[in-house]
Amino acid sequence: MKSSSSSAIGRKAVAHLKKVDPVMAEVIEKVGSYKGWPDSSGTHFDAVARSIVFQQLSGRAAGTIHGRFQGLYGGRTPLPAELATTSDEQLRSIGLSRQKSAYLKDLGARVTSGELPIETLHELSDEEIITALTQVKGIGRWTAQMFLMFRLGRLDVLPDLDLGIQKGIQRAYHLRKLPPPERVKKIGAKWAPYRTIASWYLWRFVDTVTPVPRSSG
Repeated sequence: MKSSSSSAIGRKAVAHLKKVDPVMAEVIEKVGSYKGWPDSSGTHFDAVARSIVFQQLSGRAAGTIHGRFQGLYGGRTPLPAELATTSDEQLRSIGLSRQKSAYLKDLGARVTSGELPIETLHELSDEEIITALTQVKGIGRWTAQMFLMFRLGRLDVLPDLDLGIQKGIQRAYHLRKLPPPERVKKIGAKWAPYRTIASWYLWRFVDTVTPVPRSSG
């Protein structure tokens, strides 16, 4: 459920984005109200484990495998020590690849040993969190950024490697080609300190708004 403070932040962010960028103002008008609030259910560990399961899978297939994953532990996400000691055969039996099985077990082992203090990550800065999470096998900068945005609700994250963000910018700014990460960061600099909200709008823009054909003149 959204808190009044979250709603106020959303309104402030939208007003800022409209003011600093006429193109983003058009995107916001087409998409509508901002609804991208963080997911506070479960634990940080649950969120990271789920992100590994969901990597490179469609939503439905990922959801099915994630359900089987929780089924191994009585319908819940395992404790870190449980995951670290789960056999490869068990993880492979539910449809996880050899790589993902290794990634999940590495996550469990690092959290169990205390190397990754996962449940206090929210106390760190964005870059400190990215550095900590990317020590885990299979977790790159993009996955760490998704954790910042959707788990912690950090407001100023711009996933420059994300294809959806690149497509959104290409369409909104009428670019001939997908913008490379450096251009994404340059275009998005004006959106600070609300680049997370801008990113949400770009994703929704790609998903829900039909592009208008433009003349080639």
